[in-house]
Amino acid sequence: MSDAKLIDEFVRSAGDIRRELAKAIVGQERVIEELLIGLFARGHCLLVGVPGLAKTLLVSSLAQILDLKFQRIQFTPDLMPSDITGTDVLQEDMGTRQRAFQFAPGPIFANLILADEINRTPPKTQAALLQAMQEHQVTVLGRTYPLPDPFFVLATQNPIEQEGTYPLPEAQLDRFLFQINIDYPSEQEERDILQHTTGPLQGKLSTVLSGEKIAVFQDLVRRVPVAPSVVEKALRLVRRTRPHSSDSDAGTRDSLSWGAGPRAGQALLLGAKVRCLLKGRFTVSWEDVAALAGPVLRHRLILSFRGEADGVRTDDLVRRLIEEVG
Repeated sequence: MSDAKLIDEFVRSAGDIRRELAKAIVGQERVIEELLIGLFARGHCLLVGVPGLAKTLLVSSLAQILDLKFQRIQFTPDLMPSDITGTDVLQEDMGTRQRAFQFAPGPIFANLILADEINRTPPKTQAALLQAMQEHQVTVLGRTYPLPDPFFVLATQNPIEQEGTYPLPEAQLDRFLFQINIDYPSEQEERDILQHTTGPLQGKLSTVLSGEKIAVFQDLVRRVPVAPSVVEKALRLVRRTRPHSSDSDAGTRDSLSWGAGPRAGQALLLGAKVRCLLKGRFTVSWEDVAALAGPVLRHRLILSFRGEADGVRTDDLVRRLIEEVG
């Protein structure tokens, strides 16, 4: 199939996913678009929002729509790394009575993982996700096991309740392609939610996309060309976030301790490729990059003491840098 026909099929499939999600989720168009971009860019997403904004419902609904193996992991303070990755279990052969250790895979061996309230578990357990998210494999007792493809982690986090939580380390945050902030719904959306969720129960969601087709679309994304001028602007944007770089200005140096690394530039371009395909185009524009700078950069910028004291918001800083670069 030609790339032109694949693009048409990609746009139709994305539309089908949106329509099915609308049966369970009211509004949240921006959040859904960023989730789809993360999926087709082979990236992981961190969803941040207060309780009651349908973060878990959104992920579980997406799992029903996609023909993928889904696992939900509820992160708690007593969760152990082996509870995620799996471990060797002593098994006995009923015929020979011989005993041997066999690997029992954990819930990480699925295509779509919901890491619910990921910041409620200690760093040792959080680190169990690092290798899986970056290398799509896990190592248990010296043996390495590949994870299924596609592999997609969606983690949720509550930004206001910090008692009994463990902030994600920067190395873990950098593994997330996007940090997707979920805001309160508008008045009309909240009215629709009340009517939608207190009326007759809705029917089951339909499966609209297989794992094999997702992989085809992910390969298509890699073939989308990016003009050198757009690459240059994305590079300048990322480099201007680094306070110790000659590319940064006084505002950045005062507000930030650390900026984004090269992985942020990769995320910008991959996300921009998916966004342009969702719009039915095969050429990335600066607008595609700028539209995704917030979710790509907001969790990769570390405020300095002065920045925190001045109440600097990373989203505001990113918007200023976009205007300077654009």
